[in-house]
Amino acid sequence: MTEMIVAGLILLGGVFGVIGAVGLLRMPDVLIRMHASTKIGTLACGLIVIAAAVHFGSTDITIRAVAIVLFLLLTAPIAAHMIGRAAVSTGVPLWNTRQPPSATPVPEKTP
Repeated sequence: MTEMIVAGLILLGGVFGVIGAVGLLRMPDVLIRMHASTKIGTLACGLIVIAAAVHFGSTDITIRAVAIVLFLLLTAPIAAHMIGRAAVSTGVPLWNTRQPPSATPVPEKTP
């Protein structure tokens, strides 16, 4: 049963890692790419580390795994914030969120 839990956690971590990589490639802006890489990357690494803790099952490995997950949860948002501030302050072009006017004209009302 433990092997199934470990396999599920590792597969789930791998799937989230691939989703993060696809998000990193597909997103148009440095801030949005950073969001995809930090949030999903933290989740993927956390799941894989938890799988290692479940697999080994000893107390010292579990404590180390919890420390690693806490370290990831504390440092990833701070690093993302600093990278975002650096990108904005250096003038990296951001994604234009304004939509162009529609190509079809709006019909006028006749009196």
